[in-house]
Amino acid sequence: MILAAGRGERMRPLTDTCPKPLLQAGGKALIEHHIERLVNAGFTEIIINHAWLGEKIEQTLGDGSHYGATFFYSRETQALETGGGIYQALPLLGNAPFLVVNGDIWCDYPFARFHHFHLQGLAHLVLVDNPIQHPSGDFYLENATVSPQGEPRLTFSGIAYYHPILFKNCTAGKFSIVPLLLEAMKNQQVSGEHYHGKWLDIGTPERLALLNALIVV
Repeated sequence: MILAAGRGERMRPLTDTCPKPLLQAGGKALIEHHIERLVNAGFTEIIINHAWLGEKIEQTLGDGSHYGATFFYSRETQALETGGGIYQALPLLGNAPFLVVNGDIWCDYPFARFHHFHLQGLAHLVLVDNPIQHPSGDFYLENATVSPQGEPRLTFSGIAYYHPILFKNCTAGKFSIVPLLLEAMKNQQVSGEHYHGKWLDIGTPERLALLNALIVV
């Protein structure tokens, strides 16, 4: 699943008329970078949620056949945040663990790692070094187990593998996934890894410009 429902407030005015996932970087939309990497890694059934200007996302990407994939869209009348968005899409995601990628990041993570991945608990998070704009990080990683306390802290990349059971006590609506993860961490049900490759959070026009400068068209 690619999360693509954010309004992109920090990207305004670019996102006033264009949904953030369709902003261009290196000659293609941000979301297309993910799609191509996922398809190349063997993921050919992709759920995409959307809210703000979502019809443009569907019009641009189509049914996925152009990319060698099949797309399923989870339409949100208002952005439901990560937790609510995934919960609404659960009927499309099925009963097995699934991969989720934030639509507003760019990375070279090898998604093929998640083929035949054996999830030990309820979630597996990919963590990265703290970027300049988020120096305090999010979580602590020790012996492949993620916890909220401890040093040094790392930043959640927006790439994760979740078990549907993580959402078993949820109800429809707008909510963050963070409380679910924190509760699971109490029971050591969240594993993780420290990824050292290329990763950027494309949250502002300045960081989008930086990505364009890094990508060779």
